[in-house]
Amino acid sequence: MKRFFLLFVALFATTFLMAQDFSQINFINDIYVKGIHSVKLNKQGYSFGFPIITLQSNDKLELTFDDLEGDGRYLKYTFIHCTHDWKPDGMNQIEYLDGFVEDEISEYSYSFNTITSYTHYALTFPTEMMRITKSGNYILYVYDDSQSSPVLTRRFVVAEASRASITGAAHKPSDVNIMFEKQEVDFVANTGGWAIRNPAQYLHATILQNGRWDNAIMGLRYRAGKPGEYDFDYDDNSNVFNGGSEFREFDLKSLKYNGSRIVSVGIERGDNYAYVLEDQARPYGPYVSGTTACGRCYYKTEDFQGENREEYVTTHFTLKSEYPMTGGKAYVFGELTDWRLLPEAELHYNSALDAWETKLFLKQGYYNYQYVFVPKGKKVIDETYIEGNHWETGNEYTVLLYLQEEGTSYDRLIGFEILKVVR
Repeated sequence: MKRFFLLFVALFATTFLMAQDFSQINFINDIYVKGIHSVKLNKQGYSFGFPIITLQSNDKLELTFDDLEGDGRYLKYTFIHCTHDWKPDGMNQIEYLDGFVEDEISEYSYSFNTITSYTHYALTFPTEMMRITKSGNYILYVYDDSQSSPVLTRRFVVAEASRASITGAAHKPSDVNIMFEKQEVDFVANTGGWAIRNPAQYLHATILQNGRWDNAIMGLRYRAGKPGEYDFDYDDNSNVFNGGSEFREFDLKSLKYNGSRIVSVGIERGDNYAYVLEDQARPYGPYVSGTTACGRCYYKTEDFQGENREEYVTTHFTLKSEYPMTGGKAYVFGELTDWRLLPEAELHYNSALDAWETKLFLKQGYYNYQYVFVPKGKKVIDETYIEGNHWETGNEYTVLLYLQEEGTSYDRLIGFEILKVVR
């Protein structure tokens, strides 16, 4: 009976792979249809944090999002295993999934007594019907089965337990030319008695700042090592990031009173609005300490009790600058923009106010954000042009250690650690 079931699953998986067209999607965190808002993927029970779970554990990830357009979609999801640098590795899904290779998102509910109506979806995984059997990088692919069209993709990672430990810290760089503005991430990977064959070729690391993939350092090889201990401490700035500044914040959990750094809330032409306190560009100012959520946000209302009572609010941003803002485009940036350069997040100059403005349609909650600049003709985000650059900034760094053993075809994730800045 068990053999028959496994044969059925394998046949089902092969049919699914032939029917699905993964060329429709990008292997990044992305949204493909209008109306999808407030997407979050976190470890279950944690509003903040990097989406990582440990293989063969009770860890769960939770995906939540709102659909402001549809009145209920028939949504399904699957997982796609990727290389360490987020390319499809060609593995058949039955090689890394136990059980089914797709399932439906059956948990959804509707907003209650809100100006903007929406359908709220939630998914907790892995499940007993769809278990992950290999470590590494994964794409969570959500699609509308009734239209055979992609809805969203999210990156997450699965680590092996008790394989490698990582110790280290982010600190002021040793290079005197950048020591007051950058942050250097040094660490040591310890694999104990595990004999890794040809580690110079097959062992490598990824470093992320505040969970961002757009500026991640990938494919980092160890600088020195001995069996069981590998040192990722560089002298050539291969492991250096901009320090930036502490994220700005505002509190939009209530529309009955002004939360932190909210100067006005109300209803205009039937829609909620809020104005964030006017910001000042600070490229050359001194470092200013403060609490930070490292650019993240969470959704909550303090106005009403019950689920799905959060309102959506047209939230206005204003930036004053004594410094030139030409030669590129400026954006509001953070988890509130899905860590992407959204067209609606671009700032535009208002000559009447002598200031830069934009507005975003946001769900009630608490937000971190910053202003970033993209020079004309370039794609690299500069978080220092408007915000400044300081080595003391309280950024969070995630270190991922990968291994592709000889004779295998995929990148295993054998260790990870969250590192803080040591001042």
